[in-house]
Amino acid sequence: MLDPEISSRLGNDRVADQYGMRVESLSEGSATLVMEIADRHLNGNESAQGGVIFAFADVAFALASNSRGPAVSANSSITFCRPARAGAVLRAVAREISVSRKLGTYEVTVSDDTGSVVALFQGLAYRKDP
Repeated sequence: MLDPEISSRLGNDRVADQYGMRVESLSEGSATLVMEIADRHLNGNESAQGGVIFAFADVAFALASNSRGPAVSANSSITFCRPARAGAVLRAVAREISVSRKLGTYEVTVSDDTGSVVALFQGLAYRKDP
């Protein structure tokens, strides 16, 4: 079932729904999501596949950047710091670093339930005219 906060901000985001992402908090310029790593998220090394972690951070970025009005990603990058295993509950905390009329810079920290950083994501949003 699609998280109503994601649905109201991003529309019918089927990736967030498929991966089991849920909004923990949402405010102007920031968002916090949670997701439990399940078997379906794992790669051949028995850790969460990088694309899953990227998608998780990207949805948090999308929620934070769209909190001020329509925005799209112009650039994003991620650094993977440690693996996440099945059963871990991940938290993605997105925060706005800077915002102007046309651009917004965001940082997303993905951590596991022990507080260890799994990944660091940076995103540049292009703010569309309403």
